[in-house]
Amino acid sequence: MNRKTLVLPVVVGLLAPVLAACGGSDGGGDSDGAIVVGTTDAFAATSDAPAPFDPAYAYDAGSWNVLRQTVQTLLIAPRGGGQPQPEAAEQCGFTDNVNKRYECTLRSGLKFSNGDALTAEDVKFSIERTLHLGETLPDEKNSGVSSLLSGIDTVETVGDDKVVFHLNASDATFPHKLATPAAGLVNPDVYSEDKLRTGFQVDSSGPYTLETETKKEDGAEVVVKTVYTKNPHYKGSLTVKSDKIELRGFEKAEGMSAALKKGDIDVMGRTIEPAQVKELTTGAVDNVELIEMPGLEIRYLGFDTDAPVIGDKSVRQAVAQVVDRAALVNEVYGASAKELYSMVPSSITGHKNSFFNKYSEPNKDKAAEILSEAGVQTPVKLTLNYTTDHYGAVTKQEFEVLRDQLNASGLFDVDIKGEPWKTYLTATLKGEYPVYGMGWFPDFPDADNFIAPFVGEGNFLNSPYENSRIINQLIPQSRKEADRLAAGDSLESIQGIIAEDVPLLPLWQGKTYVAARDDITGVEWVLNSSSNMQFWELGRGIGE
Repeated sequence: MNRKTLVLPVVVGLLAPVLAACGGSDGGGDSDGAIVVGTTDAFAATSDAPAPFDPAYAYDAGSWNVLRQTVQTLLIAPRGGGQPQPEAAEQCGFTDNVNKRYECTLRSGLKFSNGDALTAEDVKFSIERTLHLGETLPDEKNSGVSSLLSGIDTVETVGDDKVVFHLNASDATFPHKLATPAAGLVNPDVYSEDKLRTGFQVDSSGPYTLETETKKEDGAEVVVKTVYTKNPHYKGSLTVKSDKIELRGFEKAEGMSAALKKGDIDVMGRTIEPAQVKELTTGAVDNVELIEMPGLEIRYLGFDTDAPVIGDKSVRQAVAQVVDRAALVNEVYGASAKELYSMVPSSITGHKNSFFNKYSEPNKDKAAEILSEAGVQTPVKLTLNYTTDHYGAVTKQEFEVLRDQLNASGLFDVDIKGEPWKTYLTATLKGEYPVYGMGWFPDFPDADNFIAPFVGEGNFLNSPYENSRIINQLIPQSRKEADRLAAGDSLESIQGIIAEDVPLLPLWQGKTYVAARDDITGVEWVLNSSSNMQFWELGRGIGE
């Protein structure tokens, strides 16, 4: 097996991808020339979540992988990460000294995929629509994605090509937020200001248009296949390498891996599990390359701090004192993950090992002391809830290990319960689970995005946990600093409060992988700094 390290720009929290190549060349995929990408992500429209591809609702890695290809944004993260660069915009920047007035000038000749002109008024409509729906949707149907834009006070247009964002507080991270699908540009002729767009249609100005093949399953409309076709009206900063991409769903990673080895698909995306990583890195598979992105995916437990039992801070602290992250990672994920002692990954500026500093090594005697001092009778009965399909089948094994660790302490009586993502997410947002497992792929690689979405105002989990010092002082203070090193004190203070109150329990941070047939080019660039796919980078033939 040949290995080579690709030299990329050094940015905060990112390392160069590592490419492992095995064997010679043998084409695969679809006979019509489309590059076929496999995924275990499942997309379903249900009565509780009817609009999975609406930028004003979508807020998970799978849906954002779809929107990144189709929905254009003013800015975009460049290859290798770093500060966002103009995409639909020709130029953008703060025009004051306090990071509260941000101005963008649009490229000339922008059009939606149906040929309609795209103007500053359409940008204003798109942003204000996301904010309006975020304010008016009921909690159980509100994904929280609008919180990314909640710092906007007003949106002003100047002529057809200039947009000015007036922020209600200083926010040096605002350009990153404009580069997310939450700020995606949509056609006002087909998107209503007052309601979500149901189903799976997308109308924007991005590099690809979208068609889906669906079926009915258990009362839901489920996507079977997604086809992306190069948008003839696209005008932006991206070079589109392929005219057509097909995204094909698989129930399990094993089936996706088998299809890649047979040549039925060209690329294997989310989710590649530890068994497939091990197989591909040992050289056991010919004609396949594996690309690795280190360390920004995290997994954690969330707690309903208003629920009986787990609402007692001492119970949450005792859980934090018992859980053995190193054993969990070694037993379930191996080299593809490492233990995490903060919601902020260790590779991100501002990280602090706050949970290790407070709880140190797992210790059941210390946990027993915490519970005894609070007058909590043991064993404490808990149910740990998890999604059976969204993060891969290995999630069940992870929760079995967590259950066994807690029960082995003698302090807890824990069982586990799994649900498919199409019902799990809605139940989580409704507050039906006192304890639940979730993952997080960052919207952008900054410590703020591993903190504010969880404990900031309007958090996306609809968590009842609130800390006024975090919301009113520390988050606003950190956002004033364009130099993110200077924000360190505020960010570290937040992490210390989270470790004390334990509304969340970070478990591990993982690497992200993509595997591809070795006649597919651009694989080294197909993952952005938030681990979203960038299909426009993929081509077939001899690489650059």
